[in-house]
Amino acid sequence: MISQGEKKIIVIGHKNPDTDSICSAISYANLKNKIKEKKEKEIKDGATHIILEEGQYEPCRAGTVNQETKFVLEYFGVEQPQLITDVRTQVSDIEIRKTPGVARNISLKKAWTIMKELGVVTLPITKNKRLEGLITIGDITNSYMEAYDSTILSTAHTQYSNIVETLEATVIVGDERAYYTKGKVLVAAANPDLMEDYIEENDLVILGNRYESQLCAIEMKAACIIVCEGAPVSLTIRKMAEDRGCTVISTPFDTFTAARLINQSMPISYFMKKERLITFNTEDIVEEISETMAKIRHRDFPILDANGHYKGMISRRNLLGMEGKQVILVDHNERTQAVNGIQSADILEIIDHHRLGTIETMGPVFFRNQPLGCTATIVYLMYQENNIPIEKHIAGLLCSAIISDTLLFRSPTCTYIDKMAAQHLATIAEIDPEAYAREMFAAGSNLRNKTAEQVFYQDFKEFAMDGKKIGVGQISSMNPEELAEIKNKLDLYLEDARKKHGVDIILFMLTDIMEESTLLLMRGQEAPNLIKSAFGVQSENECAMLKGVVSRKKQLIPNLSAALQQ
Repeated sequence: MISQGEKKIIVIGHKNPDTDSICSAISYANLKNKIKEKKEKEIKDGATHIILEEGQYEPCRAGTVNQETKFVLEYFGVEQPQLITDVRTQVSDIEIRKTPGVARNISLKKAWTIMKELGVVTLPITKNKRLEGLITIGDITNSYMEAYDSTILSTAHTQYSNIVETLEATVIVGDERAYYTKGKVLVAAANPDLMEDYIEENDLVILGNRYESQLCAIEMKAACIIVCEGAPVSLTIRKMAEDRGCTVISTPFDTFTAARLINQSMPISYFMKKERLITFNTEDIVEEISETMAKIRHRDFPILDANGHYKGMISRRNLLGMEGKQVILVDHNERTQAVNGIQSADILEIIDHHRLGTIETMGPVFFRNQPLGCTATIVYLMYQENNIPIEKHIAGLLCSAIISDTLLFRSPTCTYIDKMAAQHLATIAEIDPEAYAREMFAAGSNLRNKTAEQVFYQDFKEFAMDGKKIGVGQISSMNPEELAEIKNKLDLYLEDARKKHGVDIILFMLTDIMEESTLLLMRGQEAPNLIKSAFGVQSENECAMLKGVVSRKKQLIPNLSAALQQ
């Protein structure tokens, strides 16, 4: 999906995209970015009263690129746009709090300090960008209130560096990277004679500046002694501690404070939650995760990317006032043809050459709709109107779209403006329209090795007309034999496709470019009567020959709509 960083504005065509849909999306996104760059330069040059558009425009596609369009993109060295199948708001579209991950061995006190500095109540524990667990402010406060036994410090495998940090101490003897793993913690308040009765091997002893107490603890094989109030440690004690493997730590705190604080040196790994963590992915749909967040009343939830790496945290507050994806639609304005989730998106613009459809917007939008043979022609005009030079590869894409949609100017949808635009673009792209069209159509109609389903979805759209749902697909070819082979494949598939899409009627146009005619395949009980009413022809074996009909938009759909209204 769209990567995080600068806000992206999606420029996208319809489902089952054709050459016009893909090429117009790429070219219009390029135009919008060029206009933005031009405004930025004007601002730098001192111009005033310029409203700078936010975000970067990114061309996308709502379906698989067909063979004809693949040929066009490869011919002009342009990558396929990113595939987007749903434009509902995702986690990646909302603000994620970049709470840094911490290591599992840091102390409770350090975790508490980090939380206060960041103003958060949950810390993620990570290793190599992978989430290991979570610790909350509640976990830490609970640890302070629990009455743990005296072995908790060793049970938690506390690193000496944590003790040093918590007690603001200094290591006199030993390695602070080592861990305290066996024994109990005790305070040596009695005289040395009594100490011998309760100090055991591997204990950690908190004591004062009495030489005899320090000596006794080391002789009783204590693992560590903590000398309080910054009392000096004699050379004799140091030497004996080194010989016996006893760590010596000096803290400026008094005995009471040291004893009170030392449990805060335990590693957070001992208290963190690491089982059944509730995490979300950057690609998750917000309206779906909000249901989980409402049921599980955690303050924060970790976010992972597609690789399972930790990215940040979100809470229910992040969902307040969130905005939908910003989208520009090209080459369609029918809701049934639009990418999934369009009802949740913020539609900014619509650039189209079809009849007015069923798209609804949340507010006023820039809507440019002209009775031309191709959306790419409109985009070409907008380059001219904004005085933006058209690059060679963009010219090639726009010219290809016009040739495709107008069937090399043979379609009744083709206007003088379409032809003029294509000729100008062909000059910039350095192509001969006639010769190039033959290559392009040949590449697009090479469907003999395709399955019926693959052929069907080359160019299929759904329409809502007078209470009926009608699906219409189209294949154009310069080879009658190939069209005959395609018919045989589709004859067995069309009824399944009609049921799959839940439409009343399904039609498929097998258009012969050279003969300027269409063999129309049909399924649905009402289809034969509708075609007879619309075109005055009798269908036979669920197909009808429509002479002079090559355009779905200009000829087929208007006639069907008029027939249904009658």
